[in-house]
Amino acid sequence: MFRNFLSLLSLVAVAVALPGPEDGASRTDTAKRATCTVNSVSSASSLSDCTDVLITGFTVPSGETVTIAAASGATVTMSGDIIFSKTTASGPLLTFDTDNINFNGGDHNINGNGALYWDGQGTDGGVTKPHPFVKLKGYGTFQDVTVLNSPAQAISVGTTSTTVIESVTVDNSAGNAGGLGANTDGFDISASDLTLSKVTVNNQDDCTAINSGSNIVVEDSTCIGSHGLSIGSIASGKTVSNVKFARNTVTGGLYGLRIKVDSDATDASVSDVTYEANTVSGISDYGVLITQSYPDNDGTPGTGGPISGINFSGGTTTVSVDSGAYTVVVDCGACSGTWSFADLDATGGKGHIIAANDATISGGTY
Repeated sequence: MFRNFLSLLSLVAVAVALPGPEDGASRTDTAKRATCTVNSVSSASSLSDCTDVLITGFTVPSGETVTIAAASGATVTMSGDIIFSKTTASGPLLTFDTDNINFNGGDHNINGNGALYWDGQGTDGGVTKPHPFVKLKGYGTFQDVTVLNSPAQAISVGTTSTTVIESVTVDNSAGNAGGLGANTDGFDISASDLTLSKVTVNNQDDCTAINSGSNIVVEDSTCIGSHGLSIGSIASGKTVSNVKFARNTVTGGLYGLRIKVDSDATDASVSDVTYEANTVSGISDYGVLITQSYPDNDGTPGTGGPISGINFSGGTTTVSVDSGAYTVVVDCGACSGTWSFADLDATGGKGHIIAANDATISGGTY
């Protein structure tokens, strides 16, 4: 009897020593190991404790939006397509808001059913179009996914720390039919410490539009039928600095390489932009356009958004334009410094127009 009593006391002691499910630390550890599946709007609503998120194929009903807000450091993968019904909801329709995310789309689609909205007017009128379609917040890596048929602007990048976007495709090529797709920007960027690598954009507006930020690289990427690789338009209070466009290919469309500052912008600037070994061809209007007259291409430039430090270096950037296009237009009211165009080779079209203000441009063929 005494031995049985001692055994019972030992079991009680062990039970007290081991943390139970009611222990806060234990619950946290369990939560941090959580694997979560997203297969509907409701199942995406509470992911803050999930470190491994699997998004399976599902359709988002009209009026609904989706936010993926998982635990910091989460791995998020897709095993099927996300399809959005035509909706009256305003954008963004899909938001990624996870710090230090590791997202892999598994070569699946995020489908906005843009053809249900496209009417040739974009966001300037006609059918109301939710925009942006996808919003990237938080920070981390995003790769291997196609954003398909966005109603208007495709991906808005507003990340808050070092981010790499790699092998991501924006495919709005279906909007070419009948000229119905409009304002279908690929990547609208307001972020710093960002790299876009091996992305592909086929659309009817800017391939990239860098609206603010610093330390940005766009490399080894392809723009098809777009308005090219753009900085801006730069509005009042916005600055862009230290940007490199390297080894990209731009084919077709109105513009190749463009910097556009609003004519009425104040307290704004663009500085230290490098173009390295890009290939631009089949451009109908402007091969290279640097303007402070936006929304005009070459008009009366403003002076409240100075531009400095624009260079073509590190490898030849070749630009080929159609017969009715300009190779290079620089339209400055407030530009400064010495700009090297030594590694620019622009051919075709009807020549160039250079109004560089206080900037000195040297070298190059255009």
